[in-house]
Amino acid sequence: MDAMREMLAKRKKGMKYAGIPSFCTASDIVIEACLEQAMRFDDHVLVEATANQVNQFGGYTGMKPADYRDFVYEIADRIGFPRERIILGGDHLGPLTWQNEPEKDAMERSVELVKLFVLAGFKKIHLDTSMRVADDPRDEMLSDETIARRGAILYEACEEAYRELLKNNPDEVRPAFIIGSEVPIPGGAQEAEDSISVTKPEAVKKTLAVYKEQFEKRGLNDAFDNIIGIVVQPGVEFGDADVFHYNRTNAAELTESMKEYDNVVLEGHSTDYQPPECLKEMVEDGIAILKVGPALTFSMREGLFALSMMEKKLVPEEKQAHFIDVMEETMLKNPGNWEKHYHGSEAELEIKRKYSFSDRCRYYFAQPEMQKAIDRLFANMSEVTIPLSMLRQYMPLQYIKVRDGVLSLDPRALVKDHVVHLVEDYNYATKLNYMISDRFYA
Repeated sequence: MDAMREMLAKRKKGMKYAGIPSFCTASDIVIEACLEQAMRFDDHVLVEATANQVNQFGGYTGMKPADYRDFVYEIADRIGFPRERIILGGDHLGPLTWQNEPEKDAMERSVELVKLFVLAGFKKIHLDTSMRVADDPRDEMLSDETIARRGAILYEACEEAYRELLKNNPDEVRPAFIIGSEVPIPGGAQEAEDSISVTKPEAVKKTLAVYKEQFEKRGLNDAFDNIIGIVVQPGVEFGDADVFHYNRTNAAELTESMKEYDNVVLEGHSTDYQPPECLKEMVEDGIAILKVGPALTFSMREGLFALSMMEKKLVPEEKQAHFIDVMEETMLKNPGNWEKHYHGSEAELEIKRKYSFSDRCRYYFAQPEMQKAIDRLFANMSEVTIPLSMLRQYMPLQYIKVRDGVLSLDPRALVKDHVVHLVEDYNYATKLNYMISDRFYA
């Protein structure tokens, strides 16, 4: 049994702690940190790529699905993490990046997209057709029937691709699928919100019924044997400076109603920046797949900024990487990935480019000038000795680990540990009797 279905089987047996984080990222530093952390437990790791990151045209990373697979595997091989314990996921697969095209063209591209993900060996497929395309009415909500009809088309395409895989490997594991019509916007809310509406139980019930109807229309009568989860809004979200924390009381009607469906779990998007206790409660309440994305690169960026501040004190100015300045210049030269998402005065925009929870700077880490600045920062800080007193000032959590001999002063290791602290919250949420080490240092 594959790891995703095994998680579902555990929950059927009453193991309420059984869940899995979904690390949605295309950062080599972040992926390396997630895999290294998992080596402590012989864990499977679910690493996802979103359709705007990775697609048949390269996405903003320049990678197609097979390229992303190889990218992740190369990192795993370098650190000795077994490939067979990596679950590759495709997130928001559908017309996400072709919303300005009519349905016919958008769906043709979407069919090609999902096929390439399946053929590349991705085993967790999130089919997302919740967004309007160019010829959809602008003055009304997209109907569940339209969403499900398009989702069924994509599911059928995935099954076709899976049959291609079976020709070369009869033991090929069938992908597990995620559906859902109340799908939060990728990357967090674009505008400040006063409250978040939790998905109504009747909406879930209708979604499942309409999908079943659309599957049957296409002769896909066993589709729900392979659909293990549904995306809902459990009341968690984040924006530039706000985070809505999980409230299990507010979500109780939804989570209680899902107990009648023991063949699917809930998938929670935008779980970024949730406290570990909230993440744990989500898993206990049946939101067993916890997707996190921007918080991962936000944590990495925190580490890089802290390293940059120490570089200013320890490295001659003419040798400095000036990473913070390079990031700002890169984002200003190429505003397409942030200008529609950040609003305010010039001073406010500058703060958001650097510190927004939505972390639009993650779109720029693959740019050559950014990579060059990061490499130079690591090289510079490898040539100096960081005083422990300074480390405590700029990286207080990493200072504790260095002091206690469990973390080196290697600059890349220090930055990765910022990501590890976030991963620890998800370990706490999805493992039985897990303790977060930092709690002992309160």
